Amino acid sequence: MIADFLAWFYPWTKTLHILAVISWMAGIFYLPRLFVHHAEKGVENPHTDETLKKMEENLLRMIMTPAMLATWVFGVMLALTPGIIDWLAVWPYAKFVTVCAMTWFHLWLAMRRKEFANGTNTLPGRTYRMMNELPTLLLIVIVVAIIVRPF
Repeated sequence: MIADFLAWFYPWTKTLHILAVISWMAGIFYLPRLFVHHAEKGVENPHTDETLKKMEENLLRMIMTPAMLATWVFGVMLALTPGIIDWLAVWPYAKFVTVCAMTWFHLWLAMRRKEFANGTNTLPGRTYRMMNELPTLLLIVIVVAIIVRPF
């Protein structure tokens, strides 16, 4: 029975979910910083441009995307584990909406990476600095929703 397995596997699911979230968030915070450097310095030097392109691609494809997928898989497993979530409360829905927003941000970063790879980026470093604040705000909402459960 799936419910029995999820209950038995719960400590591992929670552990793997936390590890995936940490990995995803590390990339979510770092990639926009790479974009700042790329937008401000990368176009001046072809060697720097190529180095940043490779770093951005590797970060997104080898760390961030697998971590995002693992976050979703283990998050869904947690949500399906009996007795873990009070579905009458607001907090699980607040978390879901903010995780969807974080996923949108991930996809937005992936589109920007393609623009850098194609040499078509038009956004200045300042835009990436400002956008780098969004995941911090989302993370605060997610953690407060899960730990404090104010709603």
